[in-house]
Amino acid sequence: MKQATTIDEVIAILGDIITTEVAANSNLAFFPILYKKVTERIKEGIIQKEFEDNPRMERLDVIFANRYLEAYFTYKEGKKPSLSWENAFEVAKNQRLLILQHLLLGINAHINLDLGIAVSETMGPDGNLENIHADFNKINAILASMVDGVQQKIGRVSPFFYLLDKVADGKEDLIATFSINIARDEAWLFANEYHDATDKETVFSKRDTSIGDIAIKLSTTKSRILRWVIRFIRWFESKNVAKVADVLSS
Repeated sequence: MKQATTIDEVIAILGDIITTEVAANSNLAFFPILYKKVTERIKEGIIQKEFEDNPRMERLDVIFANRYLEAYFTYKEGKKPSLSWENAFEVAKNQRLLILQHLLLGINAHINLDLGIAVSETMGPDGNLENIHADFNKINAILASMVDGVQQKIGRVSPFFYLLDKVADGKEDLIATFSINIARDEAWLFANEYHDATDKETVFSKRDTSIGDIAIKLSTTKSRILRWVIRFIRWFESKNVAKVADVLSS
């Protein structure tokens, strides 16, 4: 199982995963493309000393990324990762989902489950999480900006993607209401809960079950109209993963 020790290794391993999944024409290529772009942006921020503690930010980045890498390689070896990631990986087999849904499935597991644990482990058992709160928010701001950029690119391979915003407005389905800002706030609350817990395994298990359930909700829709629109959008989306990957990576 590949694990990284530096941010450059994170970027290299993500590149390998993208190459593997693109070759397999697999939807599992989409999230690591976004994640690699986020990681490259964080590396740039570290070099430019944008964070309050730049060496600590690289430690956080590596610890955080290794949770995804562990889940990915565990799954590829035919074993069970956390439920949050297992559901995200399994749902990726569904060819009826939008490119955006596959991205949100990865974001859900990584932000809502992994980030809080990574923050706690970065600070250590006696660390004060408040000391990393500002940098935590900067990571999420970078992610949000990258997601916005990727969504703009999706339109190049999904000509009717713009319909999602028009139809989803006011709907209660999670694909319409998923918010990175809300995920960020909940991840911070979870980080503190996990950090302060004496029984971390129980806290983790409860959270994993909850986030795994969100993965299912991200892949389903209650609204009949929204369900029809998603099918319509997907019908015209490119099914060529290599083409989509090129656009998302640009």
